[in-house]
Amino acid sequence: MNLPPLILASASPRRAELLRQLKLDFRIISSDAKEVLDEQLSPLELCQLNAHRKTRAVAKKNPDSLVLGADTLVFLDGEIMGKPADIADAERMLTRLQGRTHQVVTGVSLIHLRAHHESMFATSTDVTFRPLTTGQINDYIAKVNPLDKAGAYAIQEHGDMIIAEIFGSFSNVVGLPIEKLKEELTSLEW
Repeated sequence: MNLPPLILASASPRRAELLRQLKLDFRIISSDAKEVLDEQLSPLELCQLNAHRKTRAVAKKNPDSLVLGADTLVFLDGEIMGKPADIADAERMLTRLQGRTHQVVTGVSLIHLRAHHESMFATSTDVTFRPLTTGQINDYIAKVNPLDKAGAYAIQEHGDMIIAEIFGSFSNVVGLPIEKLKEELTSLEW
């Protein structure tokens, strides 16, 4: 791929690792844009909006670079399950998710200000949790720090303990749908 200098507008080590799988050179500049939680927006719209806000904040300071931003949220019955406030909140979230199917949505935004390019997309993956006991939830929390993860879990960290199956992109659940991103980047003409 022949791309201009690429910036990942995220401090997420998971997103950086996924982007490295595409064999792309990039810099990381974390965005300071505040996330919006608007119940009027659909999950896809909300994630795209937040991804766009993060990307635009970094792109304004780097107009000659292609800036990539993303936002991932977990939704159960249309309700946002963000990052837990504490361990008790993580236990509550995992208890609600156990035995049920929820959606993980990632919005992605690409902006190159100098070239007047802006594009966005969102990907949704259905994730079904295993039925879990309180002991199994506590065992999972003992192995994985749930506090910095939407929905209080990470599929790539002992996900087999809690997840029965997924329908859709695995990398989307990690935080960046690399299959769709690769298509988008390949379609860009520079």
